[in-house]
Order: sequence, then structure tokens, then C-alpha cells
Amino acid sequence: MKRILILGLGLLGLALTPVVAQNASPAGKIHGHITNPVGTAQGNGTVSLRVDSSGDKYTFPVDANGDYTGDAAPGTYSVLYRDQTTPKDKIVDQFDNIKIEAGQSIVQDFDLSRPDYIKKLSPEQQKQLQELKQKNSSAMAANTLTKQLNADLAAVVQDIKDADAASATAAQELGAGATKQAIDAKVGEIKTAKFTDVETIMQKDATAAGTRTDVSIIFARLGQAKLGLKKYDEAEAAFKKALEMEAGSKKPNLEVQGLSQSGLGELYARTGKVDQATAAYDAAATANPKSAAVYLKNQTVIYYQTGNAAAQVAAADKAIAADPTNPLLYYLKGQGLVGNATVDPKTNKIVLPPGCAEAYQKYLELAPTGTYAVDAKSILDSAGQKIQSTYKAGKKS
Repeated sequence: MKRILILGLGLLGLALTPVVAQNASPAGKIHGHITNPVGTAQGNGTVSLRVDSSGDKYTFPVDANGDYTGDAAPGTYSVLYRDQTTPKDKIVDQFDNIKIEAGQSIVQDFDLSRPDYIKKLSPEQQKQLQELKQKNSSAMAANTLTKQLNADLAAVVQDIKDADAASATAAQELGAGATKQAIDAKVGEIKTAKFTDVETIMQKDATAAGTRTDVSIIFARLGQAKLGLKKYDEAEAAFKKALEMEAGSKKPNLEVQGLSQSGLGELYARTGKVDQATAAYDAAATANPKSAAVYLKNQTVIYYQTGNAAAQVAAADKAIAADPTNPLLYYLKGQGLVGNATVDPKTNKIVLPPGCAEAYQKYLELAPTGTYAVDAKSILDSAGQKIQSTYKAGKKS
């Protein structure tokens, strides 16, 4: 919400000029708007009608929008404005000889930003006014930028979702007869287009934000785009910039911290820096615990994609601890272990390493008709393992 500063006007006291009212008759109406010296609505105070030195005859409140309205007997009045701090024997502004006629409505505005009014202010008040105008100008510019950033971030989030759904989109667009090579090419095309769009928007917004320190999300999203485009050095710099801004923030954003740390984790995992990747993913889970299971699942998937079986198993164990109900994690753990299987020369059956059969069994318990159910059953069958209807984890050694 934009915050507009207003100038206190109660210090300016103008002499009250009495005028003579005409004979009363059926009421007329008066209404108007109060604009403060900064040029915005003055949403407080009162407007009064006075006919002689005996005091105000009518008084109408000014609403939050700077408007007032009221009924008064026909006559010629002095119309007076006071803000909420003005003493009763003082006024802020005054117009004389304002005629109200029966059955008619007249407009009398108070524009306190007009030059002749500003000239009446003291030098100190004029200095204060100039400072307020500068602050308001900066606040309005910041609000305009914030609205644009929010709109851009919404578009970027959709682009990233579209990139994540690239495989499904490619399969739908190319049809059932498409080759894997054609689908992979289409997936790459979609992801490149979406991440390039994110990169362009976020770089523009990073430049527009200038020295603002409350826009760490821009650099986190920029890092995602750079990572998606395999610009690893630039992605690392963007994620670290986001974390640097978060470290100095009075209101830390846990989601930005988690996003940035998990982004670094993916970057390091894809470039073979396992220890750094593990540290970054752990930092993401610590920074934003509510998304820890998501971060650790992604870590497991990425090690599966990059063929790092040992890291895949270790990540799967952490992810399972965070979310023991996700069947995919057990399948990925089994896949990470099955590469260490041997063959019994007597039976020619596969001998699965410790924990491997249990992982596949748990996957089938949670997803008996899942995407990888046939594969899991085949491996267990090759090892002479009976498919269990109910899986119970063994005791920890």
C-alpha cells in the first residue's frame, strides 16, 4: 500500500473575516474537496460556515477521501477549513462571500497546493513541504516499481511451471507416434524458450530495482533461469546474490533462502560437486523446513539423472526420512543400489545388495500399480524375491 505523507497545517493561523448573512429560507447545499500542499487528498479536518463573529454556524467533517458535504440556509458565508490539529480560534484556509441559494448545490474546494497559499507558509513550513514532496515522489515511484515487479514475478512463476511441464507438453503436442529423440528435442526447445523469457524479465527488473535491498526473489528467479539455460557460473552468482541480500534483510524470506540454496544444490550436483551440493540442499531444508521434503526429493532425482548412484542412495535416505509416504523415493533408492547386485553362480539368480529388495518392496506397497511397478516386480522376481503384500522395515543396525 502506498504511503503518502501530508503536511501539518495547524500552525498557519489566518484572520477570520466576518460577513453578514442574508435572511434564512429553504436550505441549499455545499460540497467540495480538500487538497493538501503536497497535492494529495487531505483526509481529515472540518469545513465550517460562518456569518459573523459569534462563531461557526455549520460544520461538516472531511472524510478520508478529502471530501465534505452539507446543507445550510441560504446566505453569504465565509467558508473555513481546519485540519485535525488546528485550534478552534485558528484556520488553515478561508474563502469569503460564498453564496448559498435555496435548492441549489455549490462547490467550494480548498486547494492548499495553489501558489498563493504556499506563499503564506513560513520558510520552515515551505522547507518541510519540499522535503515531503520529495519523499512522496520516491514512495510513489517505489510503489509503481513494486506493482511491476509483482506482475513480472507472476509471469515468471508461470514460465517456470511451463518449463517443469515440458515433457508432458511435448508428448501431447507431438502425439503418441513421436520418437524419444523428437520428444527430447521438443522438451529442450520448450525449456530454452521459457527460461530465456524468465532470464530477460528478471534481468530487466534487477536493473530497475537498482539499490533496493528487498528484491532478493528477483535474483533467486534469475538464478533458476540461468541454471535452466546451463549458464552455471551466472546462476551461482545470482543465487549467492539473493542469499547475500537475505543475510542483510530485517525481514528474511525463508522461501527465497530455500529456493536459492536448493538452486545451488542442483547446480553443484549437475557439475559433480557432491559435497557442496549436499551442504546446499541441507541448508535449504534447514532454512525452509516446510519444503524440506521437496528439496531432498529433487536432490535424489538429480543424482538419478546424472548417474551418481552412491549420492542418489544417500539423498534418498534423507528424503525418505522427511517424507516416508512418497513411493518414488523408495524406487530411486532401489535403483541406486541395484547396480551393486551380483549373480549367484549356483542359481544364476541376482543377489541384491542390502536394502535394495526392501526399497522395491516398499515402493510396490505404496504404489502397486505405479509407473515403475512392472520394473520393480521384474527385479524382485529376478532375485527370487516374493512380492510382499505388507512391508515392514527391518531394524536399524
